[in-house]
Amino acid sequence: MSEPYILGVSGLYHDSAAALISGAEIVAAAQEERFTRKKHDRRFPANAINYCLSEAFIEPSQLDIVAYYDNPALTLDRALRNFAAVAPRGREPFKAAMRSILDEKFRIEKSFEAALGEARPLWYVDHHLSHAASAFYPSPFEEAAILTVDGVGEHATLTIGHGKGRDIELLREIRYPHSLGLLYSAITQYCGFKVNSGEYKLMGLAPYGEPRFARAMLDHLIHVKDDGSFALDLSYFAFMDEAVMSGPKLHALFGAPPRTAESRIDLFHMDIAASVQQVTEIIMLKLAAEAARLTGSRNLTMAGGVALNCVANGKILRSGLVDGFWIQPAAGDAGGALGAALYAAHMGLELPRQVPANGRDAQRGSYLGPAYSSAQVRAFLDREGYAYTHIPDRAERSAAVAKALDAGKVVGLLSGRMEFGPRSLGARSILADPRGAQMQSKVNLKVKYRESFRPFAPAVLHDRVGDYFELEGESPYMLLVAPVREDIRQPFDMADFRKGVADMIPAVNKVRSTLPAITHVDYSARVQTVHPDDQPDFHAILAAFDALTGCPVLVNTSFNVRGEPIVNTPEDAYRCFMRTEIETLVLEDCILEKAEQPVSEDDDAWKQEFELD
Repeated sequence: MSEPYILGVSGLYHDSAAALISGAEIVAAAQEERFTRKKHDRRFPANAINYCLSEAFIEPSQLDIVAYYDNPALTLDRALRNFAAVAPRGREPFKAAMRSILDEKFRIEKSFEAALGEARPLWYVDHHLSHAASAFYPSPFEEAAILTVDGVGEHATLTIGHGKGRDIELLREIRYPHSLGLLYSAITQYCGFKVNSGEYKLMGLAPYGEPRFARAMLDHLIHVKDDGSFALDLSYFAFMDEAVMSGPKLHALFGAPPRTAESRIDLFHMDIAASVQQVTEIIMLKLAAEAARLTGSRNLTMAGGVALNCVANGKILRSGLVDGFWIQPAAGDAGGALGAALYAAHMGLELPRQVPANGRDAQRGSYLGPAYSSAQVRAFLDREGYAYTHIPDRAERSAAVAKALDAGKVVGLLSGRMEFGPRSLGARSILADPRGAQMQSKVNLKVKYRESFRPFAPAVLHDRVGDYFELEGESPYMLLVAPVREDIRQPFDMADFRKGVADMIPAVNKVRSTLPAITHVDYSARVQTVHPDDQPDFHAILAAFDALTGCPVLVNTSFNVRGEPIVNTPEDAYRCFMRTEIETLVLEDCILEKAEQPVSEDDDAWKQEFELD
């Protein structure tokens, strides 16, 4: 008898995605945005579903179960209770919620029928159970505590659970409207960034500031107990009855109105960011300790949007609270698709769970998306008449890429299956030499078209991580921030920066270590360790760069520009290549140089539109 096929789906809120498993093995997973080119696409993920089915070479009729990551009836109950608590205020947000729930989530069966061409058995898996399943089942642990933290699911905003074998039990929860995720998002919006996408910016801004508002936040905004449980003072927030998240009382507490998007960022906003980051870390450490106490486990797994806070994750790892620590790389809503499918498999169909014997996880580097063969790439390039050099030998190709990087070129890389989750991990990446003092600003302003202060992550050969970072073990998913080693640091005075904050560029370009492009102002770095079993092409490039320069580290950032999703196809990659200052493009075993390509007026016009001052 063949293994059952289970399709998991998330969506109709934000970051729609689909995932397919066969038995308990992950076959494919992808976000809808990568196909539609609409960032954080919330629509029903028809394209991602089609991809997953095609990856397995199956028809919809072969699906045994379709699992959705949310319970619409409970979501409706929460929306009704929310409106009852604030009525007659909040009519417009309530109408919008009803349209989403009644017109979309309550019609989800019809959406599946339309996408699949027929009805298949549909299971609803509660939102935080989906997160918990995505955290525990792919982890390398036979048993572990489970911590899920986000904005809100149906009612829960946080759960603590325990996983053992194929069983998951949720032990504690905190319910809406009390939410650590919503607190962080409210401050994100207050600082002028978009909710559900700008939280990364806030986290990157925090090290420039001083947490001088943390005490005020703990005294007024969120009341925290020793076990990590908390309650928001809702009088400071507006998310229950308005489209904005923070209220006048919060603005008065900080003594300033919200920042307007794209306006100047000053010390005040940096200090607000530092403060909410410190509050988040305090709470997450308490929650990790409580999860260990409740379960008696020294292993911890995490998911939910707050689990993407890699600074807090690094603090948990270094706290001594856990021995084993694994975070779902697609920790946000997209990962709920995978969790729903895995929960249906193990808790629904009672399929056995096999923990990998090699001590590594079952998500295979999260390289679960589409791939394109050398023949497909060359057919595209030949059809369009784009100049390229075909180098099928991996060692020769990696040496050529390493030479380009050593020459100071920025390189776009498309190699193998696309990553599932928000991080580029060497399959759809922009690479650069970390040793250049100007490289962070160059890539931010001329390639990514984004704020200059945002830090870049280092990718490092897995067996060399200890030479540069205070990190033991692996960090394959770029979800842990670690200090750079003291012996490679160089003096940097934050006081001097704060005096001249009118211009952030000098501080960004200030040499803080022998790897300045990946060293943040607090001497930290969001580390990715690269293992040859996960991504052999990317590992080969790092090894070649090490052989050429003695440096086994590269800048690795997502292959996209601000406002666009990470590239998927060779066409997407070429378009991004031509509209930015990327000088070299690697499409599988083909290398392209910018100087050899035809220049389009459309590309120049598009690039000017995204230039930042």
